[in-house]
Amino acid sequence: MENSYKKSLQLINEAHYILIVTHLNPDPDTISCSLALSNFMFENKIKHKVFNSSNNLPRVLNFLPRFDKITTQIPKYYDLVIYVDCADQRRVGIDLVDDVKIINIDHHQSNDNFGIINIVDDTKASTAEVLYKFFELNNLKISKNIAECLYVGIYDDSIGFTTPRTSNKTFQTINKLVDTGISPSDIANNLLRRDSLARYRILPKILETLELHLEGKFATVHIKDSWIEETGASTHECDDVVNMVLNIAIVEVVAYLRVIDNKVRISLRSKGDIDVSNIAKNFNGGGHKNAAGLSIDTNDISIAKDKLFCVIKTIDMN
Repeated sequence: MENSYKKSLQLINEAHYILIVTHLNPDPDTISCSLALSNFMFENKIKHKVFNSSNNLPRVLNFLPRFDKITTQIPKYYDLVIYVDCADQRRVGIDLVDDVKIINIDHHQSNDNFGIINIVDDTKASTAEVLYKFFELNNLKISKNIAECLYVGIYDDSIGFTTPRTSNKTFQTINKLVDTGISPSDIANNLLRRDSLARYRILPKILETLELHLEGKFATVHIKDSWIEETGASTHECDDVVNMVLNIAIVEVVAYLRVIDNKVRISLRSKGDIDVSNIAKNFNGGGHKNAAGLSIDTNDISIAKDKLFCVIKTIDMN
């Protein structure tokens, strides 16, 4: 693994123009990792672009340095692509040219490692932790701007340092990032205390869809596009509802359903020993033990729920 980190830096230094790509429906981990790399490259005068195919980026992350530089436009030329937090190339939402070198940085194991260098460590709580090792093992200076991005990725993907993969090494990394001068309280204020009014208009609608199954151990909630249009909320502002439902004492597994591109996209969360990644694999999805995702080829939420429940009811929740 250490050799892969060093080879990655060599490819970065040899490249003429680098494209950093993030996945569709981006979460803070993919965005913050791309911006950590972007700030590093900007500080070292390395030509690059950060790409996301969507105009709908999480507004809550707009305080991160160079957030405004993320583009939906692919440059005419690039000779190195860096995927961050993209276990599947299809998650980018666009086909990139084939004759370029690829670095894949992730904390999701995949059967389809697609980079000439794959830095993948599924023991980490976030891709930001994996990326931190890139800086550490290459003895690269982590500026305050880079540290702020990495902190956000670790904090968010570990759900505030609460997931099982959060370890003493996670906190050692956080301590070193804070030593650069970043302010955890300022970051928390930006992440947690800038909700829009629209969020509080749409959340009750989503929570009204709550259904409990299997003696309350399995819960589902869903969102409709019409509610987004009606309230003016963004989809990103609703994503945390899955964790809200998981906070209900009796609930062990939550499924949050929404229609995206004529498919039902399902986010799964669990607590305890239930491995939702195994559930997702039944539908060619993936993820981690307590957080996973999948898509079902229908635009009917009821049909998707029925198909999902057929799998869920076979799981031992005792």
